[in-house]
Amino acid sequence: MNNYVQRFLLENLDIRGAVVHLDSIWQQMTDGRNYPQPVTQLLGEMSAITLLLGENLKQTGRLTIQLTGNGPISMLVLDCTEDLCLRGMAKCDSLVAAKPVPDLLGNGRLLLTLDMPSMRESYQSIVPLEGNSIAAIFEHYFHQSEQLPSRLFLITEHHAVFGLLLQKLPNADLVDPDGWARAEALAATVYDHKLFDLNAEQILMRLFYEETIRIFDPQPVHYGCKEDPAKIYAMLRSLGREEVDSILKEFGEVIVNDDICNREYRLDALAVDAIFREAGPTVH
Repeated sequence: MNNYVQRFLLENLDIRGAVVHLDSIWQQMTDGRNYPQPVTQLLGEMSAITLLLGENLKQTGRLTIQLTGNGPISMLVLDCTEDLCLRGMAKCDSLVAAKPVPDLLGNGRLLLTLDMPSMRESYQSIVPLEGNSIAAIFEHYFHQSEQLPSRLFLITEHHAVFGLLLQKLPNADLVDPDGWARAEALAATVYDHKLFDLNAEQILMRLFYEETIRIFDPQPVHYGCKEDPAKIYAMLRSLGREEVDSILKEFGEVIVNDDICNREYRLDALAVDAIFREAGPTVH
């Protein structure tokens, strides 16, 4: 299984980039979700982009990316930590037909939130959704935020996700006036190759076979959904014993859904009592 982000540099063109590959983690994220195919595709593309951005985190923190709109896919949310622990989810209608991305998302916005212990407040960037694809939306974002022309090439299959980012550095036109156009054209052939079974070096050598490529060490990606009942207990304590007991009385148990990790916590009367006695209840 290969889950990684790997940076590279086309040295003779002054163009940088990165490859993203997910397989087992992608399968964990989508297992049991039963998303319609268009939703799965966009979630996969968002996963690749989130890792490309998260790989730049240089200190402890968490990056969260949300696309929200009034279309049949009302929300896509992904987050990852500085060590590339990824998790994500979608909210959508039960039936979603294949349509252009603007029709799937509707009128909406892109929200990026960066939480770091070193910051007094979270940093947020909010921009309207501009573009006919997930790649185009984030190419626009990269251009606005980093002032660098950027191209994204994204592929989602049921078993794996692949992403390729290219960014034109400031001196690229001085190094080779035709280099950026050539690199874009070569990268676009990624859709013609079967790349999921290749490593990053093999992929890049196939795409940019005439260029000098410096490939950096891969950064492993992890699944960010570890079971954490302590957070559930803290949330219930914040509600107060009276409120939790009223839920217990009405339904016979307390059910807490962790949507982003697709996990359900069920607590009976004994478990609730243990929470408020600060013991360790058993969750089933």
